Amino acid sequence: MKPTDTSNPDYFHRVVDCQWACPAHTDVPEYIRLIAQGRLTDAYMVNRESNVFPGILGRVCDRPCEPACRRGRVEDKPVAICRLKRVAADLKRDFKDRLPIIPAAKNGKRVACIGAGPASLTVANDLMPLGYEVTVFEALRSPGGLMRANIPAFRLPAEVLDNEIGVIVGMGVDLRLGHRVDSLAGMLAEGWDAIFVGSGAPHGKDLKLPGRDECAANIHIGIDWLGSVAFEHIDKIGERVLIIGVGNTAMDCCRSSLRLGATEVKVMARKPRDFFKASEWELEDAEEENVEIIVNHSPTEFVMEGGRLAGMRFEMMEYELDDAGGIVSQRVTGERVIPCDDVVLAIGQENAFPWIERDLGVEFDKWDVPVVDSATFQSTRPEVFFGGDSAFGPKNIIWAVEHGHQAAVSIHKHCHGQSVEERLPVTMNLSSRKMGIHEWSYKNDYNPAERRLMPHVSLAERFKKLNVEVELGFTAEQADAEVQRCLNCDIQTVFTDHLCIECDACIDICPTDCLTIIRNAPEDELRQRLKAPADNPDQQLFVSGPLKHTSRVMVKDENLCVHCGLCAERCPTAAWDMQKTHFDFPYATDEDEACRSRKLRSA
Repeated sequence: MKPTDTSNPDYFHRVVDCQWACPAHTDVPEYIRLIAQGRLTDAYMVNRESNVFPGILGRVCDRPCEPACRRGRVEDKPVAICRLKRVAADLKRDFKDRLPIIPAAKNGKRVACIGAGPASLTVANDLMPLGYEVTVFEALRSPGGLMRANIPAFRLPAEVLDNEIGVIVGMGVDLRLGHRVDSLAGMLAEGWDAIFVGSGAPHGKDLKLPGRDECAANIHIGIDWLGSVAFEHIDKIGERVLIIGVGNTAMDCCRSSLRLGATEVKVMARKPRDFFKASEWELEDAEEENVEIIVNHSPTEFVMEGGRLAGMRFEMMEYELDDAGGIVSQRVTGERVIPCDDVVLAIGQENAFPWIERDLGVEFDKWDVPVVDSATFQSTRPEVFFGGDSAFGPKNIIWAVEHGHQAAVSIHKHCHGQSVEERLPVTMNLSSRKMGIHEWSYKNDYNPAERRLMPHVSLAERFKKLNVEVELGFTAEQADAEVQRCLNCDIQTVFTDHLCIECDACIDICPTDCLTIIRNAPEDELRQRLKAPADNPDQQLFVSGPLKHTSRVMVKDENLCVHCGLCAERCPTAAWDMQKTHFDFPYATDEDEACRSRKLRSA
């Protein structure tokens, strides 16, 4: 194998599994260390730089970082990354003096954002410090988009939404609530320099089965129904409720039903549990509230009696799975009618753009979805950009935030006549954590503590009002214990090959057998000849240059390393060092500074 190019930021970035997995690339280990030091406002600001909504995402993020967490490789459960984010958000002090200064003199560019969801708000957050006039149009009477309309208050309190959205609006954003945009042509005629479409995927999918029209009064589309609950248009539901679908929206629907008077709630799944789209913790929370989840039932008919909905008919399914867990075959083993008073359909969401005229130069694909560049978020009409669910379909809030960051870069470059494809690269800095011969400026011992359990409001209390927040957040003691579980994956083991004397001290002391000095070979062969075979091809091997005494190479399996630093402590020549990696992900402000620097150099 060729020596590893550790100057490429992607190499060490992939080692920080949590940050690599986060769509917004939040510096997770850094903010966890800051919490450990009691620097909670600093931790909040590290979060806010990338994810914009730490208090919101600390409660409802889909947590792509946690399955990637290296802690999950040495024990069952990862670090509670998301819940620690909430700790910083809940316990921070005033941070307004740390926000960017909004220039009084504007730059003459006007940007319209359609929809006040997370993507549009992120665009506004990134462009306001550059002197843009940003106007956000929102059809609802409150900002937040699906964060407000479709995430129940018992998971995400309104005051948390108001506080974090208020920071962005307080930058001087012109927020126009109750203002539905009915025509893109009309918007274009107003002469905006750029238009960002962040209108989400506002249409829930229907289920056209026999009896659907006759029972319409008691059949509800999940996201519409949740919106009606959030804005207090609905305050009750029948005692027996069926939820069709097993995504996170379905979990919000079933738990909301219990708070509106339902006494028997069943979630109906067409396939086995391994195929569910809902997060495992959302399933656990629903089951804790005595929601029954029934698998392998495929709906076939709405059953009507006495002029109203009385139940649903299902085919009971049986599946044959292959070794990889995929479905090989399926068969119907019988049928069953389950009584109910109401049905909530939570089987997916889709985009809908009836307000975008088809003769404006904005192309749509065969699924009637706009053609959008996945890197620049620019449509086929140069001044129109898309992001969030409206760009590529339903994902989650953290993806919408990252879309907003990248769209803001593109909008800024477009408004200044620059190529939206030419963007600043990600850069990386490495700095040693060495304080003495065997001392480090971070806590590098392994703490065997188990993951903290989130305290919840009692079952007796949580159903008294719709907005009783169920999760109470970590106490200071719980947070202090949980932060110690982080393995500091951003503190990298950096190897200097010409300093190595091949004494094997690092190999002897390594607790995970991640190091091997060996004759070089092709990767497939090398992976099998290491001290511990490297069986995770998704994570790279580090391979040094030839060592000066034997021309062998030092190989490190990044998948096994727990960043304990023992190799660097033991090494007599300092060939190993523990160095903190910091990645700079360019935002619109960085592009602006780079442009100004180029102009100064050319002047």
